[in-house]
Amino acid sequence: MGYVDLHLHTTASDGVKTPSEMVRYAKYKGLQAIAITDHDTIEGLGEGLAEGERIGFEVIPGIEISAEHSPGSMHLLGYFIDTSDSLLNERLKYLQKAREERNPRMVEKLNQLGVHITYEEVLKVSGGGQVGRPHFAQVLIEKKYVKNFQEAFDRYLKKGAPAYVDKLRFTPAEAIRFIQEARGVAVLGHPNTLGLNGYGELERLIADLIKVGLKGIEVFYPEHSASEIAQYKGLAERYGLVTTGGTDYHGLEKEGLDVGVGKGDMKLPYSIVETLKTVRNQS
Repeated sequence: MGYVDLHLHTTASDGVKTPSEMVRYAKYKGLQAIAITDHDTIEGLGEGLAEGERIGFEVIPGIEISAEHSPGSMHLLGYFIDTSDSLLNERLKYLQKAREERNPRMVEKLNQLGVHITYEEVLKVSGGGQVGRPHFAQVLIEKKYVKNFQEAFDRYLKKGAPAYVDKLRFTPAEAIRFIQEARGVAVLGHPNTLGLNGYGELERLIADLIKVGLKGIEVFYPEHSASEIAQYKGLAERYGLVTTGGTDYHGLEKEGLDVGVGKGDMKLPYSIVETLKTVRNQS
């Protein structure tokens, strides 16, 4: 059995490969299956699934939803979602509208800081997909306001930076419900971004999320340390959760990683997909 990557982004959100390109690239890299998990959108899934069907490659319909959380950030991954589900589509349209209002405000803030870019320039970089902060970063690089993605985020775009504008988020319970309603499996993405104070806080949060339908934890992730992986794996075993993983590949300069292997040492077995399928069928 081959390997998988269950956390990938395309041009439908803030990646650089179209869904079709991502599917072909993953097959070329020797993977057996991938999940397309664009931010707060399922717009790329139709194309990705069709391409997988065309070339005989398994594509899992997924999504990554940002949820309300402090002091860090919480992302919930949904796997094997029904893209035709009316509640999910309605909620995602609501998020899209909020994004459309947020992005011009970020342009305004940058202009006030003496960074002269236009929203049209950001839209052009996005290629017509959902606009995200990496697209702003690309414009800042092209216009030589910064040297790289890291500088763009540190100086202007990250949470707390001068040009940052917070976006609308649903509560974790709401996000999990949308995933469940669409017959998907809800997984807590990269717990290291939660900003929690120690193991106890993380365990309490996971216990609370399980009560509203959480089924898994993204244990294997390029930015997780060996001790974090061990901690998350232990929690998954204790609470009977699926352990998943993925590279979070966007194809951008700042990544320094590749599909399926992360920074070179990630090998996720297809058995993860089989477990997710079992959990979905039991729901």
